[in-house]
Amino acid sequence: MPTIAEKRATFRQLHAAGCFVIPNPWDVGTTRYLQHLDFKALATTSAGFAFARGLPDAAVARDDMLAHIAEIVAATDLPVNADFEGGYAHEPEGVTESVRLCVETGVAGLSIEDATGDKAKPLYDLDLAVARMKAARAAIDRAGGNVLLTGRAECFLVGRPDLDETVRRLQAYSAAGADCLYAPGIRTPELIAAVVKAAAPKPVNVLMPGALGLTVADLAALGVRRISVGGTLARVAWGAFIRTAKTIASEGRFDAFKDAVPHAEINGFLRDDMTAR
Repeated sequence: MPTIAEKRATFRQLHAAGCFVIPNPWDVGTTRYLQHLDFKALATTSAGFAFARGLPDAAVARDDMLAHIAEIVAATDLPVNADFEGGYAHEPEGVTESVRLCVETGVAGLSIEDATGDKAKPLYDLDLAVARMKAARAAIDRAGGNVLLTGRAECFLVGRPDLDETVRRLQAYSAAGADCLYAPGIRTPELIAAVVKAAAPKPVNVLMPGALGLTVADLAALGVRRISVGGTLARVAWGAFIRTAKTIASEGRFDAFKDAVPHAEINGFLRDDMTAR
């Protein structure tokens, strides 16, 4: 098992060149299976974990999320980036404390969003958003942990699909100390290319939902450095579960069981993985 310092160094190196996919497991089993597939790094998903706890996204308490992040970090040899929502605080001082605690879990990176959770005012004013990013940067630097900080501009996810505003925010977060920049919700090659150009030389993360039709090679050609999938893998699993359960409930049929992964395959993988550890 590599040390935390080695995981963090590896994670930073991944952002130096090329393009990599950072998929999002939501429990220990999915974490270990994604490592088995030779991905280079993983990221938590706030939505995937919340759904597994019977909660909507953004409803998990900070301490519960920190415990989950620590569990994922401990379950893998790979660097882990924490989907740390808005830092579980509004004011910069609260972000500082939350980030300090997140760094202590052993993460290699974490992200801070600028969404408020308030539909009437969905984004923090830029000055406050920048202060929150600076607070996250300072907490990481004081910890001396080499944790990579991702600054997120949530404009396209909260009904403010304004490219100029998105770029203005990303550039401000870069100046405030973000190492990687991320504008979830941008969905066309033109928008992606514009964000990559505006963010340079900082690396850009792109959220890849299911409907874009772009490949890893396509995104790499646009200059994207990191590709995440958010809660989509968890929603794929939920989709199969919901469709199958509805068919049983409404039709009394079990046809969808034919698509189930054999028990022996999952059990065998987990047994071999446990032995290897």
